[in-house]
Parts: sequence; C-alpha cells; structure tokens
Amino acid sequence: MIKILFICHGNICRSPIAEFILKDMVKKEGIEDQFEIASAATSTEEIWNGIGNPVYPPARKELEKHGISSEGKRAVQLKKADYDYYDYLIGMDAMNIRNIERMTGHKGGKIHMLLEFAGKEDNIADPWYTSRFDIAYRDISEGCQALLEYLYKKGAIRQ
Repeated sequence: MIKILFICHGNICRSPIAEFILKDMVKKEGIEDQFEIASAATSTEEIWNGIGNPVYPPARKELEKHGISSEGKRAVQLKKADYDYYDYLIGMDAMNIRNIERMTGHKGGKIHMLLEFAGKEDNIADPWYTSRFDIAYRDISEGCQALLEYLYKKGAIRQ
C-alpha cells in the first residue's frame, strides 16, 4: 500500500484538489487498491471546534468540471504522527514544506514538493489568492501525473 498525504495551508483548495485528482487517476488505471490517498492542512484556519470546512466551492467546482467529486471531504490538520504513517508527504509550495518540517520534526526524506516529481522547483500558486483554480488544477494534474510515473518507474506499483 502506497500512502500519500497532500498538504497545503488550509486543506480546502490545493491539497484536496491533489487528493481527488490522484484518486481519480489511480481509479482509472485500476490500481486504486494499492493506494491510500488523503490531504491535510498545516494551519487550523479552516477547522472550527474540531470540524473542518468542506472543500472551497470554486475548488469543488473546478474538480466537478473534470468529472471528479470531492463529496464529504472536510479540512483536517497535519499531525506529527503522519510522518511515520505516510510514505509521501507532499506540499504545494515552499512555505508548506517549511511548516511540514516544523510540525513533523523531520526534513527531507518523505517530504516533497508536488512539482518536484515533474522536474520543477515551482510552487503551486494558491488559488485562494489568485482565483485561478483552472491553473491550480492544471499544475496539480501535471504534478500528480509525474508522481504516478515516478512510482511506476520506481517499481512501487504492481501492474
């Protein structure tokens, strides 16, 4: 089982988009039984009295434009124990990476930026600020496809 946790600031835009894009990709490949895919936040801004907010409506709509549902997803916060549980902790930007390292007490290793799998050092711009959910979707899709290709090349996925 390959365990992947996508992480962004609030867990209502980029990381759930990545979670559901990759879930859709592995389902279409017929390999979903080899994965556990989730997402989390570095902050508690979108979590109130222990209950996380749902996926931000424009992010949900962008997923739906591509036939992908995010039904039932609510924001959760990254926990220190997630480092031990997941094989990959994947942030969307450099600030996410710094916060993941601070919160888990680990540097490098399992911690990656999504676009690094596509051979890029770029951040995924936060559509909460840019309002460009289409661009976020495109960039996240590219990163997820590259991650999947990386896992195939590594021999981590049974075919």
